[in-house]
Amino acid sequence: MRTAALIIWCLTAAVGGYLLAVLISRGGLRQQATRITVFPAALTFSHPLLAVAGLACWVGYLVTGRVGLAWLAFLLLCVTALLGFTMLTRWLVGRGGRHARRAENSFPLRATLLHGVAALGTFTLVMIVAEMASHH
Repeated sequence: MRTAALIIWCLTAAVGGYLLAVLISRGGLRQQATRITVFPAALTFSHPLLAVAGLACWVGYLVTGRVGLAWLAFLLLCVTALLGFTMLTRWLVGRGGRHARRAENSFPLRATLLHGVAALGTFTLVMIVAEMASHH
């Protein structure tokens, strides 16, 4: 299960990186200055940075077996998930609104769904593995 969590976390990160690239390539950073986007820069970049930090902690746990790193990875994943949920709700509410030319409106639906489903799988597996590791 430890390896499955790593694999699904990497899948989540890869699809999330793709979505970030779509946002940036469609002018998402320029739109933040004019407030056309519903994703402020702090939200746009803290979500993936915390996810990568959590993934690094998870890899650290896999290498060292230190349970504290597994729980730190899970904690970072919890914060990342809250930020991701914030982005999802803003994206869902903002689609087709008065600023329909927002960069995030061009997110491919399938990639967005895959990212969310993989993130839920990551969250679940990391929580289970951290809990199991605590009892060894």
